[in-house]
Amino acid sequence: MQLCCESVNGSCIRSSWSNSVRISMYIFMVCIILATVVGNLTVIISISHFKQLHTPTNFLILSMATVDFLLGFFIMPCSMVRSVEHCWYFGEFFCKIHTSTDIMLSTASIFHLSFISIDRYYAVCDPLRYKSKINTFVIVVMVLISWMIPAAFAFGMIFLDLNLRGAEKIYNHVHCAGGCFLIFSEISGIVASVVSFYIPGFVMLCIYRKIYSVAKRQARSIDAISKKKMQFEMKHHISFCRERKAAKTLGIIMGVFLICWTPFFFFTATNPFMNYVIPPVLIDALVWFGYLNSTLNPIVYAFFYMWFRRALKIILFGKVFQQDSSRTHLFSD
Repeated sequence: MQLCCESVNGSCIRSSWSNSVRISMYIFMVCIILATVVGNLTVIISISHFKQLHTPTNFLILSMATVDFLLGFFIMPCSMVRSVEHCWYFGEFFCKIHTSTDIMLSTASIFHLSFISIDRYYAVCDPLRYKSKINTFVIVVMVLISWMIPAAFAFGMIFLDLNLRGAEKIYNHVHCAGGCFLIFSEISGIVASVVSFYIPGFVMLCIYRKIYSVAKRQARSIDAISKKKMQFEMKHHISFCRERKAAKTLGIIMGVFLICWTPFFFFTATNPFMNYVIPPVLIDALVWFGYLNSTLNPIVYAFFYMWFRRALKIILFGKVFQQDSSRTHLFSD
């Protein structure tokens, strides 16, 4: 999201790193970008193409994968050039567009995860009313909220300069021509971190704690089934195990998100109170650590979801172009 450029007489100067270091950084970041784009594009194609994957939870995952794909395709390449060169070559207006979109997509990710946790709560804790509670209309509303509120928040904050209220002096001191960096005041830093990260993260942790508590209790109940009801209950048991595994997998995805983004949001909130002593290079490194969340999500799917691995094989071998391939069964009902 940010990198304060080095400046001489108010103008940006290029990075002083050697060519070998810069080339190594470019190779490393290009690998991250390619993994992010290809991985999330595979998730998008899989859920969009295979009819068996057209479920409420998967539509939320599809929307989140779209967020991660856009982050990798549009945001990370420009951030790569800025991070390596220490300068911004794309103009001041596009700098605001880039920063706003970056904040929007990062915030949209945690909004999606919040709604996914709500979806898993009903699936595991109230399965009999799940389909009536989480229907197509509800999913559409969740997706719209996950995109519109972060967009309004990010673009409003950057284009109205709300993040600079109270930090004008420090901004004028470090601002240089050819730079693209983001500064938060004490109040805006706290508000941005709390709204975009801490409150949703706390809510998700509480919901998943409730989910695992209920799942553990239900698992003990299933183990106590009498043999007379075994055949009926086995069907329920298989369905429940699938929902519990999905909740566990999505919980891991949430954990990856928190691990990747917590350092950045922590320093975003505290840096203004420490007179901006944190080095810009460290802040930029934390941004890329946060970007890794978008790279790791498809890897989590590949490791825990059998349907994703099977869909990936079909896509890689070009079988998606065969007739009726969309009706392929990726897992047993």
